[in-house]
Amino acid sequence: MRSWQRMFVAVMRLLLKCLRLGRRRRFKLLRQVEQLWHYGNLCLRSLLYNSFTNGDVVLDSLFEPIYWLVDHVTRWFGVVFVALVIGLTSSIVAIVYICLLPLILQTYTPAWICWHLAYGHWNLIMIVFHYYMAITTSPGHPPQAKDDLSGVSICRKCIAPKPARTHHCSICNRCVLKMDHHCPWLNNCVGHYNHRYFFSFCLFMTMGCIYCSVSGWEMFRDAYAAIERMKLLEKERLQVAANQTYYQTPPPTFSFHQRAFHKSVVYLWVLCSSVALALGALTLWHAALITRGETSIERHINKKERQRLQKKGKVFRNPYSYGGWDNWKVFLGVDAPRHWLTRVLLPSPHLPHGTGLSWDLPPCVTEQRTPLLAI
Repeated sequence: MRSWQRMFVAVMRLLLKCLRLGRRRRFKLLRQVEQLWHYGNLCLRSLLYNSFTNGDVVLDSLFEPIYWLVDHVTRWFGVVFVALVIGLTSSIVAIVYICLLPLILQTYTPAWICWHLAYGHWNLIMIVFHYYMAITTSPGHPPQAKDDLSGVSICRKCIAPKPARTHHCSICNRCVLKMDHHCPWLNNCVGHYNHRYFFSFCLFMTMGCIYCSVSGWEMFRDAYAAIERMKLLEKERLQVAANQTYYQTPPPTFSFHQRAFHKSVVYLWVLCSSVALALGALTLWHAALITRGETSIERHINKKERQRLQKKGKVFRNPYSYGGWDNWKVFLGVDAPRHWLTRVLLPSPHLPHGTGLSWDLPPCVTEQRTPLLAI
């Protein structure tokens, strides 16, 4: 009896030792894992530590692959967007000449015919001219030699001189003079030398779309009603044909020419109205920027600078703004009253004021305004 008790006690002591040993090993393993975690965290922080790092920097770093993808996709899809603009515009012009122009010549009075022919062709010429110039004209780039410019900063990406109002385009991978933005619909940057062409194209394209939408409103209503009648008669014809033999099926009510005509009018009105709304909003936005003497990029820079100085009780003034009217004269290159006709209302390839490297007072500005603070 005592022998069994001794064996039981010995076994229990052995189990307790095993449990204690296992607990010590488990605690030791947990301590090693915790030490490795703290050590790895310390190494990671020491390698990535930067006193200027904040949430914005981390967010930009996380979105850097997306930015890279957008830049490269936009560069390759620019040709597709240009072809799309040319194709859609050509389709509208073809519909106007094939479908609407014969109807205008047959039903309108001579005065209205002269008006539509004169305004329509003038608007079309302005659209084609400014779009072609916006695509083919270089926005302007600063010289690569550092000796050509003095007192300018250096671009951190292309390691080249960066004059005032110049910004680096990640899609073109070059610095652009007075950069506004990179437009995929032009497959080109909008800068110092083609900014006027870009805005004029947006303006005249919006005017042309509004002209087509307003002029074709009555035709659109008639065409839409005709299409609805087509659908209704087509259902009735199919119902009648289901109860008759194949040789008693009635012929179609509308011919192919009539169907194509009505659908083309609906397509023209819907496309022109949509483009007029979207492009009209963009044109108004750029018109407001031109009135303030800013570009799209400078708008954000000046806004932050204005808020920063406002907290200090100071006033910010844009050094490149000469007043609303003078800003438009500088932008359009109007130096004399006749230039409103020859350079604004007619196609003109004249160059903008200045070289984009320095910003002296243009000759068309009436009064020189001394800026309080420069950008």
